[in-house]
Amino acid sequence: MATRGSRSEKVKRIFQQFDSNRDGGLNREEMAALVVAVNPRVKFSDEQINAILDEVFRTYAEFIDPLKGLTYDGLLRTYDDGAGDVDRDFDALGLELNTEEAVITKSEASSSSIADERAVEAQKKQRTAAWAVSPNHGIVFDDTWKLVDDLEVLIKRLKSKQEKVNNNNNNNVDAFSDAGWSRELGPSTELSDKRIYWEESSHDYNVFVKELGVLRSKADGARSREEAFDGHMAIGRVLYEHQLFKEALVSFKRACELQPTDVRPHFKSGNCLYVLGKCKESKEEFLLALEAAESGGNQWAYLLPQIYVNLGISLEGEGMVLSACEYYREAAILCPTHYRALKLLGSALFGVGEYRAAVKALEEAIYLKPDYADAHCDLASSLHSMGEDERAIEVFQRAIDLKPGHVDALYNLGGLYMDLGRFQRASEMYARVLAVWPNHWRAQLNKAVSLLGAGETEEAKRALKEALKLTNRVELHDAVSHLKHLQKKKGKKNGSGGDGEGAFIVVEASKFKTVGEKTTLRPDLATALQVRAFQKVTRLGKCDVEGVRKEMRDNDVPVSYSGSGGPTKSIRKPNLEEILRRLLISLKPETFQGAIKAINERILSVLDDSGSGRVDMGMFYAVIAPLCGGHSDKRKRVAFEALLWRPVNEGSSQITKRDADKYIKLLRAIYIPSHGMSEMLEVHGEEEGGDSAVTVTFNQFLAMFDDPDWGFGIMSTIVKLEGNDRNRHGNHVCSVCRYPVIGSRFKEVKARFSLCNQCYSEGKVPPSFKQEEYRFREYGSEAEAMKAKCVCFSGQSHKKPIAA
Repeated sequence: MATRGSRSEKVKRIFQQFDSNRDGGLNREEMAALVVAVNPRVKFSDEQINAILDEVFRTYAEFIDPLKGLTYDGLLRTYDDGAGDVDRDFDALGLELNTEEAVITKSEASSSSIADERAVEAQKKQRTAAWAVSPNHGIVFDDTWKLVDDLEVLIKRLKSKQEKVNNNNNNNVDAFSDAGWSRELGPSTELSDKRIYWEESSHDYNVFVKELGVLRSKADGARSREEAFDGHMAIGRVLYEHQLFKEALVSFKRACELQPTDVRPHFKSGNCLYVLGKCKESKEEFLLALEAAESGGNQWAYLLPQIYVNLGISLEGEGMVLSACEYYREAAILCPTHYRALKLLGSALFGVGEYRAAVKALEEAIYLKPDYADAHCDLASSLHSMGEDERAIEVFQRAIDLKPGHVDALYNLGGLYMDLGRFQRASEMYARVLAVWPNHWRAQLNKAVSLLGAGETEEAKRALKEALKLTNRVELHDAVSHLKHLQKKKGKKNGSGGDGEGAFIVVEASKFKTVGEKTTLRPDLATALQVRAFQKVTRLGKCDVEGVRKEMRDNDVPVSYSGSGGPTKSIRKPNLEEILRRLLISLKPETFQGAIKAINERILSVLDDSGSGRVDMGMFYAVIAPLCGGHSDKRKRVAFEALLWRPVNEGSSQITKRDADKYIKLLRAIYIPSHGMSEMLEVHGEEEGGDSAVTVTFNQFLAMFDDPDWGFGIMSTIVKLEGNDRNRHGNHVCSVCRYPVIGSRFKEVKARFSLCNQCYSEGKVPPSFKQEEYRFREYGSEAEAMKAKCVCFSGQSHKKPIAA
């Protein structure tokens, strides 16, 4: 990557190329020519060109000469803010860099017999990090240079004594996705290829901190508040460049105290806090920076897009993806050519399941920066989610061509090949992931599965053993056990000509009979398993339903009016996300992101059918209540209270019949996919109609809720799954899939084979047991099976007479 010096020289060459009248400024006509020339693949309309120019001239007003236009410093600032890629534009224009003009060597500077001010200034800039050259972030007072020089000496001494650079191959910079951070939010590009680890408990480090304290005292003792601020900001920037983030944070915090309304120290503090893994505190600092920037007029307009971007990233660090989307969108609106903002927006939209919008944003980012590997990777993932697999493969391959060690692209392409049944190609992708990241246990496990699918059993066994060395997760032990069973079955097949490996037949539902009242019907179990899978992904079972009741009681929502004119308590999706974060506070950020994606795809897409971005909170609370933690009766009571909480029912002890009908149909549409479309058409078709005077009591509501055919009677089966879907049944394995039985075990009473939950719900039976009908008894645990066996023996002993 170009150094600061060569970067500024490239910007100067671009500026000179389009300053056709040589007046030292780019007027609107010259700027329009520049925009068109550096985007040859984009066909701009006159309206688009004018909109871009209006935005540039408004945002960078301080760099606009009324008679000449945008100055060179202004153009440099636009590139510094991420509005364009200097290297890409320079190459696209076919320009060449005059190295003789770009670099003033140290020998030339020192050979002059008279050390004029310019030569001294050049030497200072050579001794100091590149950031100090920036006109807006640089050093203002001469005495600050002394502090910087002394600090550079201290850091150099510390480095020589105890710097440790981690050369582990697992930290190959090329391996990990670029999160899209601007140059302001991470270590500089000159240092980011080597992560420095400081031994903060060492004697040398403690000495360094004490000496640093002396420099800070000198900064505090400056002649004015402004000079003290300048000193602490400079100290913080030097420390940040050398990845001494904790110490840099102290300096930036002190600068915040000296000038609370200045955007820069809050912005830099937020950057430090994020790098230190403190996302919540980072978000708070960026919000302070945003408040200061918005109240400061055009002075800080150039920083607004970056504040929005970094605020979005810190929110993603907390798992708040919907909220992050809002800020990325704001950044893209303020700066339409900010490719990082567009990429991050696309990635966040993909993360919440809004694939079409994600594809649009990511394609925009790639138009602006064709070599953006991360954008290609996320675009391919979005295309795969939309079912455009062949195009997704091409885009994944493009990402890998741009960055051959791109772990995410390789891993996701492996998953795509697995979905398509191309197991050999999948195993090759996972092998490439492991070549870059040897400790990636998921890649090792998926490699084993793909090898198994390709028929390479011995290779699959070796891969599984390697995965077991990396992690001790129970699913790996299940996979090993499964593989052993398949090998035994394969041996029997070769010896006795038995059925093929993993073979089964699917029996129609009418041939599955149940024995005993406790045995679940096959269609009910199939539906309940789908709902339970959603409950697990969203972790709603970890949210006590009492928490939902508390939210309704303590945090009232203002009444608004929908398009139909009816009063509702509705809020925007990002605000809803904040409520869910409180309800699911125990979840890790990445787990919460997965929960939000599932809720957005399955619940919010139905409740916000008009696409307004607002959700009726009373109906939302009522919809999630049946899946929350707590006794089933309490869940139903809270669902009823959530409907009472809606404005149309507030203050009453009964709900309208129209609300009750709409709620039940929404439940079925959301959680029972087989009825979803027809139910939803009815719900949205009847929204205007119905008699609002007819009301329903709680007992009548329960009768509607528990109706097995027209209500949500499936809830009893869901509750049963919650209680026993972790139960293991000793050494029993499913006779079809050969995996250990977890959850309920369904035993065929005549043929005496056992099925797991999933195979029973899908109607799969072993081909060797062909019968006219199958009668199953369900055992929730092995203790139940033993009890039933004892009862059976007891009954037989009473029936048989004792021989004389």
